[in-house]
Amino acid sequence: MENAKKTKKLSLAGQIFIAMVLAIIAGLLMQNAADFATNYIKPFGTIFLNLIKFIVCPIVLLSIMNGIISMKDIRKVGAIGWKTVVYYLCTTAFAITFGLIIGNLFKGMFPVVATTDLVYEAAEATSFMDTLVNIFPSNFIAPLVNASMLQIIVMAILIGFAVILVGEKASSVVTATEHLNEVFMKIMELILKLSPIGVFCLLCPVIASNGAAIIGSLAMVLLAAYICYALHAIVIYSLAVRTMGGLSPLKFFKGMLPAMIFAFSSASSVGTLPLNLDCSEKLGADREVASFVLPLGATINMDGTAIYMGVCSIFIASCYGIDLTLTQMITIILTATLASIGTAGVPGAGMVMLAMVLTSVGLPVDGIALVAGVDRLFDMGRTVLNITGDASCAIIVSNLETKREAKKARQAQ
Repeated sequence: MENAKKTKKLSLAGQIFIAMVLAIIAGLLMQNAADFATNYIKPFGTIFLNLIKFIVCPIVLLSIMNGIISMKDIRKVGAIGWKTVVYYLCTTAFAITFGLIIGNLFKGMFPVVATTDLVYEAAEATSFMDTLVNIFPSNFIAPLVNASMLQIIVMAILIGFAVILVGEKASSVVTATEHLNEVFMKIMELILKLSPIGVFCLLCPVIASNGAAIIGSLAMVLLAAYICYALHAIVIYSLAVRTMGGLSPLKFFKGMLPAMIFAFSSASSVGTLPLNLDCSEKLGADREVASFVLPLGATINMDGTAIYMGVCSIFIASCYGIDLTLTQMITIILTATLASIGTAGVPGAGMVMLAMVLTSVGLPVDGIALVAGVDRLFDMGRTVLNITGDASCAIIVSNLETKREAKKARQAQ
């Protein structure tokens, strides 16, 4: 009876962690049966991820609308918006710098991989002006169907602003939005109860297929990237949440554990969004702030991807016998920081960004083929960092807004 009670009390984080450990063990045992894991276990993980993706779009739309409407002030939305974008751009710039520094320190230990006969067909990069145009929807339904997060965010902001400006006449819309949001949040709660099963089914095939690659020729490159991920989280996020968020870093990382483990398994920032919202709110982030900051972060905040691009740029350059100059490294920092805006938070998006970065400094895009085989292993770590950065921003902006409101209240007295 006591064991049954303990099982019932096991937190979601504990359940997900156990599922992750079991998935790693099962994956290592099934390396000779990777096809079985891919064909018969992965589909259940895909079903779970599909359910998460199904709920993400309405939650983003309704949450941001609710957040904006509850603020009742367009200027407050603007204040939160610029703080969020500045924080994301700054942390991304720090991340790519970390990646380049650690990449250079590890350069002598990176394997020398033959670059002859390498072929990689880079996806066409979208120009800045095309990205700008694509942010604005031309159809109400299409962004929801295509899960175009930036377009959904723009829709939510426009509708939210309109409801505020209409005032009392829109009270029924406000009530309907709140009720719909509660319904979708309840659906999300039900789906998240399946997280341990989803995590196991997503991670097990990855380990079964790539387990040997971890100790293969790219071990040092993976190690350099993961050291960077850890350093960025421990140094930048800990410092930020302590000084600007008023929260203990230990409490922050402990509270973020369920979302971090899920992000590691799914390698999807957008897929982790519902769980990230839940963790951030439990850590003290205002719902109205988190509802705005996190969906935006899932789309434009790419700290983990920036580190990946820094480390891989150094590795690819070393394979071609090229030493990057300081000017080229500064170009990489600027390109990676700006390229993070508009990149979708889905598995594999970092490959397109890496192609853009390599092109900006004249490195052969074919070099991506050197890391493409284990991209998923890089992706798992960088997704964890991306969503953790989103949550740190939600905590910080919430704290800054609370202080701003308190200061205004004191001045009004």
